[in-house]
Amino acid sequence: MKTSLPLLLASAGLLVGTAAQAHIGTSGAGPAIEGTSYEVQFTVGHGCSGADTYRLQIRIPEGVTSVRPLDSQFGKAVVEKDASGNVKSITWTRASASEVLAADTHAHRVSLRARMPNTPFANVYFPTTQTCRDAQGQETTVEWVGTSGDHQHGTTDAGAEPQAEPAPAVFIYPARTPGWNKYTVQEHVHDLSVFKDALIVWSGKSAYSANPVTKELIASEPDTTPLTEIHPGTEIWVKY
Repeated sequence: MKTSLPLLLASAGLLVGTAAQAHIGTSGAGPAIEGTSYEVQFTVGHGCSGADTYRLQIRIPEGVTSVRPLDSQFGKAVVEKDASGNVKSITWTRASASEVLAADTHAHRVSLRARMPNTPFANVYFPTTQTCRDAQGQETTVEWVGTSGDHQHGTTDAGAEPQAEPAPAVFIYPARTPGWNKYTVQEHVHDLSVFKDALIVWSGKSAYSANPVTKELIASEPDTTPLTEIHPGTEIWVKY
C-alpha cells in the first residue's frame, strides 16, 4: 500500500453505492456484507413480449440462509422448503387473474430478507422464473438463470448457442470499518465499480477510485498506475 498521497486522499469524496441493474435488478440499503442479514429488493423491469407479469419464482442459492420473504402489492409470498427445512424458493403470484394488467405497462417489485453467505468479492445469483399472462389468458415464461455476468439478454452471434438471460445477483462485500481495511481477494474482480463507495483502493503501486478528481490524481502521480482489475490472491487496501 502506498500512503504518501495526502492530497489524493483529501480529494477523495465518499460516493453513495447503488446496485447494478439488469432486467430483474437487485437493490438494498447499503452493501450486502458477508455473514449478515440483508434485505434484497428484486425489481422486474418489464413483462414478456407485451404481456404483464403474473408470477415470479426466485430460487435461493446455497449459502443464503434465514430467508424470510416480504409480501408486496404484487402478491403474497409462498415459501418452498426442502426436507431439512431450508428455503429453496419463494413464489409471488397475483391474487387473481383480474389483477393482471391488459398490457406490459408497469414494473413490479418483491423483496426478501436473508443472511448472506461468507463469500466476499463474489456475486450470489438468484435464478428466477418470470411468468406472464396476456389479455387472453395465455401464459409465457422467461428463465433468468445466466451467471456469466455479460448481460447480453439472450442475444447470440451467428452459429453460437443462445445466451441465458442474466439471473439477478447480489455482490457480497467483506466486513469493513471506517478507515483502512486490508483484504486478500480470492475472486477475480473485473468491475471495480463495486468499490464506488470507497475513498480509494490500493494494490501495490496501483490505485483505483470512482471519484473523477482522485482518478486524475492517480493517473498523474509518479510511479502509480491505475488499478483496472484484481486477480485471485491479490492483497488490497481499501479506505472507507
